[in-house]
Amino acid sequence: MAGWSKGLVGLTVGLVTVAGCGRPQPNPPPSTAPPPSLPDFVVLSDVDPRILTDIRYAGPHNFVGRPVTGYPEPLCLLTTQAAEALRRVQDAALATGHTLKVYDCYRPQSAADEFVAWARRPDEEQMKAEFYPRVAKSDLFDQGYLGAPTAHSRGSTVDLTLVDLPARQQAGYLPGQPLVACTAAQPQRFGDNSVDMGTGFDCFDPLAHTDSARVSPTARENRRLLHRLMTDGGFVGYDREWWHFRYRDEPWPDTYFDRPVARSSVG
Repeated sequence: MAGWSKGLVGLTVGLVTVAGCGRPQPNPPPSTAPPPSLPDFVVLSDVDPRILTDIRYAGPHNFVGRPVTGYPEPLCLLTTQAAEALRRVQDAALATGHTLKVYDCYRPQSAADEFVAWARRPDEEQMKAEFYPRVAKSDLFDQGYLGAPTAHSRGSTVDLTLVDLPARQQAGYLPGQPLVACTAAQPQRFGDNSVDMGTGFDCFDPLAHTDSARVSPTARENRRLLHRLMTDGGFVGYDREWWHFRYRDEPWPDTYFDRPVARSSVG
């Protein structure tokens, strides 16, 4: 979920990056014209319909417990370069008897801002029992699980997992259903059809650290396979989240976009 940057060299204003400025720049005047489309972005399913999707922030099954601002459609948007690289990773995954499944791709800056605002409201903890059962909400920033801006807003970062083929049907989530800790054993936690990765997705816990030695041998092997497939495909992992990968040669390394996750945003 995190993948946030320190020491940023640019500041996004709309879709324009202001870099190396000696003093704060004034905000641009309001405009009634719609913002331009995301430059050279695509819908992942148009590039590779074989990759499964479970866009968690478009629905209520996530750490805030509701659909997130900027996700009107459950789509994976990525830069063309990252999407093509992910298609090649899918080819490699299929050869091992797996398919990729994505949880989150491009994330609007407004969504990242909403996460920051949520983190500052201590009374909103309705999803704690599942997503951060052993970490205080006030520590999520300091421990690297949340941050803004996020690499997701640059359009070349993806959260994903592996699913055994043939893919079994995934259980649906019903708001208000009893929550089970994301750190619980796979048969007990939410019925995701992913292979066992040792924790659920967006599990804010040391157990989700990529190299955690506390998960089972099976989970460690599954994490190693995902990491190998992704790094061979040109992606870089994040050590605190086994599911988070950034395309190494991302085309917009200093620009954070804020168009919604919708087909209309890619032109």
